Amino acid sequence: MRRRTGLAMAGVAALAWGEWLNWRWSRTLVGNSEGPAEAVVVLGFQNPQATANVINRWRVRAGIRSIATDSAHGTRVIFSGGAPSGGASEARLMADYAKSVLGFDGTLLLEDRSTTTWENITNVIPLLENVDHIKIASQPAHALKARAYLRRQRPDLAEKLVRADDYRPGEWVLVKPLFAAYGLWALRGLRLKADERKISP
Repeated sequence: MRRRTGLAMAGVAALAWGEWLNWRWSRTLVGNSEGPAEAVVVLGFQNPQATANVINRWRVRAGIRSIATDSAHGTRVIFSGGAPSGGASEARLMADYAKSVLGFDGTLLLEDRSTTTWENITNVIPLLENVDHIKIASQPAHALKARAYLRRQRPDLAEKLVRADDYRPGEWVLVKPLFAAYGLWALRGLRLKADERKISP
């Protein structure tokens, strides 16, 4: 009985830890920039098959739901990701899913050369020059990494970063501890300064 109770408590603690860490990451390195011209950057995930995989489908949904209601007509959605294993690019597969499955009919741009997160940011910068605020949609740790890269490459554009709707309580709840553990590993090379570690309300 004690063993089962202990395991249950450990499981609850792991779920709470994963939830909290993903929540925190989703609110780091973002501000409150406003304006009608919005860019939502959706980062691709390795996708060897001919259609968008489950991770990329979720990222597309997170990107589309991140579009501000009052900016819908002034929003450009940018799908970013190349084809590291040949075939269709991650960007193309995500765009096809957005249009054919989700019925998205807004402004859609593709960046289909990137094979790393650093390249994602480098290659989308020309598409971000004239917007008022920027959202990056992915799993929270990955999106935070991308925001940190934008801050290093173009601090002026990073000032326009705001939160995407890529964190919701209870979503992916059973795998958030895994996302959190992987995120800690993926972010290990980032050394955020004290002011960068602050989170938004």
